[in-house]
Amino acid sequence: MARVEIDACRRELMLKQRRMVAEQIAGALFEAEAAIDAAISKTAALTGVMPSLRAEAGASALIGQDAVERASQAIMALAEARRAIVETHKELSIAQTQIGLGAVMLGDPGDKPPPMFASEERHSRRALRAIQAA
Repeated sequence: MARVEIDACRRELMLKQRRMVAEQIAGALFEAEAAIDAAISKTAALTGVMPSLRAEAGASALIGQDAVERASQAIMALAEARRAIVETHKELSIAQTQIGLGAVMLGDPGDKPPPMFASEERHSRRALRAIQAA
């Protein structure tokens, strides 16, 4: 009987450790997502203000064109980074399920993934089960 209780305590401790690790990863993920969103917003504001301030100053449209183009390229790069962090989020959701924390909500309830992610996650889990069965 004591062995069963010890095993149960170990499992509970391991689950708590996994949850703590998952919460730390989730916090870092949410910070990264927020930083990318803020960078997109700030860069878009910069890109938007340059032409209007140039016109306000009465400068030729040729002035600052390269800067506008570079800032626009930065927005595209940030959009690509955002796509990558969203994919990271999806992959971490799968990993969360794989370590037995699928039913655990991490982070802000407002950060719940759209239903599309949930269906993709179920598909991924089915693929994992098929691989494990093979």
